[in-house]
Amino acid sequence: MRFITAFVFLLLAALCQAEGEAVSPARLLVEKKVLNKYLVENKDLIVSYNIYNVGESAAVDVTIKDVNLPEEYFQVISGISSFTIPRIAPNQNVSHTVVYRPKPGVWGQFNFTSAEVSYSPQEDLKDVQVGFTSEPGEGYIVSLKEFDRRFSPHILDWIAFAVMSMPTLVIPFYLWFSSKSKYDAILAAKQEAKAAKKH
Repeated sequence: MRFITAFVFLLLAALCQAEGEAVSPARLLVEKKVLNKYLVENKDLIVSYNIYNVGESAAVDVTIKDVNLPEEYFQVISGISSFTIPRIAPNQNVSHTVVYRPKPGVWGQFNFTSAEVSYSPQEDLKDVQVGFTSEPGEGYIVSLKEFDRRFSPHILDWIAFAVMSMPTLVIPFYLWFSSKSKYDAILAAKQEAKAAKKH
């Protein structure tokens, strides 16, 4: 009887250990984020992709395809909009950044939707998991002229303002200075005359 009880306990322990060693597949959380505070035509627009593997297995052949920013409206300045990462280990995160530039004439409301993500959740599995990144949402791309009107230092405007303000400052100063000079000359002459009388 003791032999059977010990055998059952050993069998249960082996089963529990086998269950404990079962590894969950990779699970990816992918964030797509526009990093710019202001979106402006013909100026750099930075899109960041942050990929987190929260599973216990490595994700293999992680592919992100982003067709949300078409070439007729956006020019790729740096990086690749559709890319593949061969392997992402468990509890690892990977970042990828792409720099776009809205072409001249592209401004107004724009919807930044999600990119497609596909990967194998375990190295020995042929199954492909398909999902989507987070959506940055809508953004407003302002025209370069509007952006400059709001945020440029307006140096030429300040120079024009200074030139137009000069007469209102210089003419009163000139009148005051000339009258002060005449008064100072009269006062100096009177003081010399008094000094000469004393001697």
